Amino acid sequence: MFWKTFRWSFIITILSLIVAYIYGSWEALVLCIILGVLEVSLSFDNAVLNATVLRKMSHFWQQIFLTVGIFIAVFGMRLIFPLLIVSVAAGIGPIEAFQLALEKGDPHEPGTYGYIFTSIHPVVASFGGTFLLMLFLTFILQDHKEKWLTWIERPLAKLGKIPMISVALTIGALFLVVTAIPEVDQMRVLLAGLLGIVLFIVVHGLGEAFKEYSEHQVGSMTLAVGKAGFFLFLYLEVLDATLSFDGAIGAFAITSDPIIIALGLGFIGAIFVRSLTVYMVKKKSLESLVYLEHGAHWAIGALGILLLASITVHVNELITGGIGMFFIVAATLASIASQRKATKKRT
Repeated sequence: MFWKTFRWSFIITILSLIVAYIYGSWEALVLCIILGVLEVSLSFDNAVLNATVLRKMSHFWQQIFLTVGIFIAVFGMRLIFPLLIVSVAAGIGPIEAFQLALEKGDPHEPGTYGYIFTSIHPVVASFGGTFLLMLFLTFILQDHKEKWLTWIERPLAKLGKIPMISVALTIGALFLVVTAIPEVDQMRVLLAGLLGIVLFIVVHGLGEAFKEYSEHQVGSMTLAVGKAGFFLFLYLEVLDATLSFDGAIGAFAITSDPIIIALGLGFIGAIFVRSLTVYMVKKKSLESLVYLEHGAHWAIGALGILLLASITVHVNELITGGIGMFFIVAATLASIASQRKATKKRT
């Protein structure tokens, strides 16, 4: 099953490294490898969270996620998204932005592609931070049958009985950040954060609404599943895009070349993350590792807080990736320990 799931990831990785070498010799090849490793390490929690949503989708929508979704992840988030941001921020066309990206310049020098992209970081971080924080709070404030960190998850489940508390907490966190930045940036950061909250409510809400619709079997079963699958797919794409922000931003600390970023983050990193998602769904890892979903959401919550914090202070990408990996590994070990304990009780 491992080779069947990951074979295309390895094939595409080899082809990407060949293209990188042809494009920029050994330097480009090494940068591609570094970016691929960066993306996988930062997005392990992304794979777990994707798996929690993907397992609820029909086979058809799973295939859409693995085909159309890969195209969006590779070209949309790793190539077109940075170009659009630079295009809007600099007031130039996308083609001019692409030409600017191909120019080899210091990303710390004003006017360069890398500098323009990183200058818009507060807006991107505000949008991504509030979206991820809403995702974390929506999950962790529910009263789940299985609890991992019981000492904090139980009180949070009680707090979650207050209507709209996740929205209130997220807006409160956003306002704390906004009051700590210069007045000239406050409005755009505030609007971006509120947009992240609204988008989460709309996409998540539509997904839940059509999920209930299909469960009640109102109308045609195929039509209901189709609508539910579509909004779950849409939710998954927004989630996947939001979780890609740290990787896209972190890439500019290594290179601002859009071709190398697309090859490293997209064709190597993003496709490996997709394969890992599918592997966990097929292996039913979330059923056997009962705390893994909790660990992924705690990682997402930490990433959301770090994204908001990064608006006022610099947060190293190794910290964002490391804390996510810490929660995933800790939840996995706790799940294995729980399995062994349950097995001993049965015997």
